[in-house]
Amino acid sequence: MEQPDLIRSARFRKEREEDWARLEKLVAKAESQGLHRMSFDEARDLAALYREGTTSLAIAREISLDKALLHYLEALTARAYLSVYAPQESVRGVFSRFLRRGAPQAMRRSWLFIALGFLCMGLGALAGYLLYFEDPAWYYVMMPPELAGGRGPDASTSYLRSVIYDEDPDASGLGAFATFLFSHNTRIAIFVFGLGVFLCAPAIALTFYNGLIFGSFIALHVDRGLGWDIAGWLSIHGVTELSAICIACGGGLQLGAAILFPGQLSRIESLRQAGRDAAKLAIVAAVMLVAAALLEGFGRQLIQDMNTRLAIGWGIGLLWLLWFALGGRARS
Repeated sequence: MEQPDLIRSARFRKEREEDWARLEKLVAKAESQGLHRMSFDEARDLAALYREGTTSLAIAREISLDKALLHYLEALTARAYLSVYAPQESVRGVFSRFLRRGAPQAMRRSWLFIALGFLCMGLGALAGYLLYFEDPAWYYVMMPPELAGGRGPDASTSYLRSVIYDEDPDASGLGAFATFLFSHNTRIAIFVFGLGVFLCAPAIALTFYNGLIFGSFIALHVDRGLGWDIAGWLSIHGVTELSAICIACGGGLQLGAAILFPGQLSRIESLRQAGRDAAKLAIVAAVMLVAAALLEGFGRQLIQDMNTRLAIGWGIGLLWLLWFALGGRARS
């Protein structure tokens, strides 16, 4: 019985192996150069031979030919399928489409969750600000020591002022503080997105806590008459950086809401659908954090005028808002 099967397998292979070799050659060319660089005849033959290949695979499975042939046909047809039907777009094209349409459209669809992220941050900042003026000792409760870096209620006003206006921020410790602040905020953004799936609570708590830190830090300088000065220093990168945290929080809340309120869908299906936009929000937050790092790295040191820093920080914030509001809208 085994001998007739081998003979049948050899005959089957011999009758079709020329077409398979031609298909393999076309697939290799499509993989290396792309369909757009193939001639019309080659693209036509690729599609036709792919269909013939799937037919051969179906026949091979039906008549139980040798496993080596089955594995070869399965791999070949899978590669041909990707060459014929997979999106023929470069990484640059995918990223460009994401920036032009995907990201702003996802932001608009998720506006409620993003607004909740900003609300959590804003309430935390307000609470931190008010608690400081209720009792400055709250500052040490809310502010991690490594973030404070010597800036607290016990520090003198002249010291706080000198830190902000020192032309050598590395010598004053402000450069180290800014670097640590960026690292801290990046971790917070990752956590609020990743932990949002756990019924939203961790994302809300972390965003609120980050607001507490921000509010108490601002209150310290306002109390010393340096509110405008620290606002200028923080604005140049903080508008983008803190917005990224709120957007990441919105993405996490979107995942958590999909589990809490799946509607008519199963929780897995609801999470899968919500994850499409939530993942885009996470990428937007990552892009904004990179932009904030560049603004902090160059703007903080090169631009010393507080009014200019305020204008740059909030001007760039306005550009982000215009991108989110207008990007990807269909033209009439």
